[in-house]
Amino acid sequence: MNSISLPPRLATLHELYLHYIISERRLAENSIAAYSADIIFFLRYLISQNKRSLNTIDVAAIHGFLEYCRSVKSVSHRTNARRISALKSFFGFLLQEKHVSHNPFAVIDLPRSGQKLPQALSQTEVKSLLTPPNSQNPISTRDNTMLVLLYSTGLRVSELVTLPISACNMSAGFIRVIGKGNKERLIPFGQQAKEKIENYTKTARPFILKNKRSNYLFVTNRGSCMTRLRFWQIVKKTTIAAGIDKKISPHMLRHSFATHLLSHGADLRAVQMMLGHSDIATTQIYTHIDQERLKSIHKQFHPRG
Repeated sequence: MNSISLPPRLATLHELYLHYIISERRLAENSIAAYSADIIFFLRYLISQNKRSLNTIDVAAIHGFLEYCRSVKSVSHRTNARRISALKSFFGFLLQEKHVSHNPFAVIDLPRSGQKLPQALSQTEVKSLLTPPNSQNPISTRDNTMLVLLYSTGLRVSELVTLPISACNMSAGFIRVIGKGNKERLIPFGQQAKEKIENYTKTARPFILKNKRSNYLFVTNRGSCMTRLRFWQIVKKTTIAAGIDKKISPHMLRHSFATHLLSHGADLRAVQMMLGHSDIATTQIYTHIDQERLKSIHKQFHPRG
């Protein structure tokens, strides 16, 4: 099906929609690429089914498409949910611009079954991971500061490694982040993170740079920012050194940040703002994690569990 080329009209509508989400909705590059691929996949499916008019698409056709994704392509619920979201937006745009007479995806609910809950660390595991090594050097100071700030703020890894030094307001205790879709948010950080950053910028960072200049807070000896892969390697090495018998990814610290805030009574909308989620439903998944933890405790300790 990948070899099927789109008819000129469908290709034009796809291109018009991409211009719309780039200029009007200002989505992040990864989101634009994913939406584009999802729409092309659907349009090619239609052609393979001899359906070339978008006005003929109905609920039955959509269910056929989703069944094709599930049974033939073994697509996950999460991928199907993203595809429905992309196609709902695509047809909404076409309806607004009067290219179609209706949005067939408007009545389709996103698939929710099989939703994978993000994994969070226990507070004991976080403490072990963030404890600095006994013998410190500039590199280990940098790495430990990155881990502390990540857990303190819930930053995405891509935001952490590219964080400009100017983004840190040390006196106010906030960092300014430009996240997905070019959206700006302010995130507070605690006293421990503040002390770590101050120590790192005064001692370790100048040593690593060796008279080079850099706009990034966390630097390599080349003066550039760190790659996400390199930071993942640092987390892996730190996990082993801390004696934690679990595969830990950098994103798990973001999950832990949200989960621990909510479990201690933080407001859901405040956590949503700090994480940079456009939809509060995305943040609500962390309340499910705490519910699962409570169920596990109940089952383990209740006499008639």
